Amino acid sequence: MRETDEQLYSRFLAEGNSADLAELLERHRDSLTLFLFGIVHDMEDAEDLMLDAFAHAASGARFSGRSSFKTWLFSIGKNLAYMHLRKRRPFLQHRDAADEASPSPELSILKEERKQQLYQAIQKLHEDYRQILILLYFEDMSCEEAGRVMGKNRRQVYHLADRGKAALKTELERMGFELT
Repeated sequence: MRETDEQLYSRFLAEGNSADLAELLERHRDSLTLFLFGIVHDMEDAEDLMLDAFAHAASGARFSGRSSFKTWLFSIGKNLAYMHLRKRRPFLQHRDAADEASPSPELSILKEERKQQLYQAIQKLHEDYRQILILLYFEDMSCEEAGRVMGKNRRQVYHLADRGKAALKTELERMGFELT
């Protein structure tokens, strides 16, 4: 039977077994990286932030157990991403139209054309809509877990999800999809 994330993390903290941390990294690195990419819009930065989130967890940060390990890890990553953006803000430059027209290397992660188009549509959404849709439908988090990651209550999560789905439908229709 597969051990839970919480069991692996507890054992890592108690015994210092690096194999437990490696297993957690294997389980969550891709999804956390894509989530962080949705915030920072740079794959290298997202990968660095993912590693920073794991380093924070490995340093013995306090995990209370009130949420799942994944929810806690994503919250750490989100907070690191926002700190990163605040530090970089004066140096950010606008992308020019040529950058937007050519597919970015990050999209190569999503191999199938429909997934790429869906991903492109999601990236055009308001940040809160994008985050809630990714957490609920790609990361398969519960409303409570997604709310903890985003700092929102259950009602706010439901409203964001409804508005996010409507905005996504509008964006997909704008891209030429016929939705029923």
